[in-house]
Amino acid sequence: MKQILLVNDVVGYSHVGMVAMMPILTYMGHPTYNLPTSLVSNTLDYGRFNVLDTTNYMRGVLPVWKELGFHFDAICTGLMFSEEQAQLVAAYCTEQSRLGTTIYVDPIMGDGGRLYNGITQRSVELMRQMVAVADLILPNYTEACFLTDTPFRQEGMSWQEARQMLAALHDIGCRSALITSARVEEENCVVGYNHLDGTYFRLGYEEIPVSFHGTGDIFAAVLIGNLLNGMLLKQSTRRAMDVVSKLIERNQDLPDKKRGIPIEQCLDLL
Repeated sequence: MKQILLVNDVVGYSHVGMVAMMPILTYMGHPTYNLPTSLVSNTLDYGRFNVLDTTNYMRGVLPVWKELGFHFDAICTGLMFSEEQAQLVAAYCTEQSRLGTTIYVDPIMGDGGRLYNGITQRSVELMRQMVAVADLILPNYTEACFLTDTPFRQEGMSWQEARQMLAALHDIGCRSALITSARVEEENCVVGYNHLDGTYFRLGYEEIPVSFHGTGDIFAAVLIGNLLNGMLLKQSTRRAMDVVSKLIERNQDLPDKKRGIPIEQCLDLL
């Protein structure tokens, strides 16, 4: 049983971000705590939304936790809404890492070759600081391109180029790395580098033509839950991929996919 802190956004009307991750990790046996980076009314694809930036709250919370001596076995970071947030979280992760905390970084910045609205080149530079203290990072292909200054190619990469990109991520400072939503030699796959044995791997999957919000958060939660339970990186990655596929298949007929997958009703698939 490992205590884990999630640093991510909280969306009121959707099963995404922290709302999707907490039930999974708790079900897998890990006491899970949270530090919200923002409160968001709903996913942005609805066209109208309201966002409360929680930087002031975060600025006050971390010194209190330090004074109280709170410690976490693992920290998983996600979406940051300001440069100050990224700086605060990077400093906190650096401090906790020195105390033995495992740091997982999901560098949420963009997709489809583009950065999300509000994410700047400065945000990318700050994310590199977080990547530098991470035990494992989970960028998608777009995010890996921005982190390594590699041109995005719609057709994807060769296996040699994928290994070079993983090595470039490792050179930033992280120990192990996964690149999700990658296309390698005309195959959809997740590629990874495991620092424990210095090996590279790729795991293919068949893409289901259904798009749910929050599947990346589910993937991260299942992956991390299995790693904390002692499973190896490659096996944990395959398990997380399989769970996401099963969840999409079970829920593909839901009419409103912007709300994400109702994970609490599907915990039996874990």
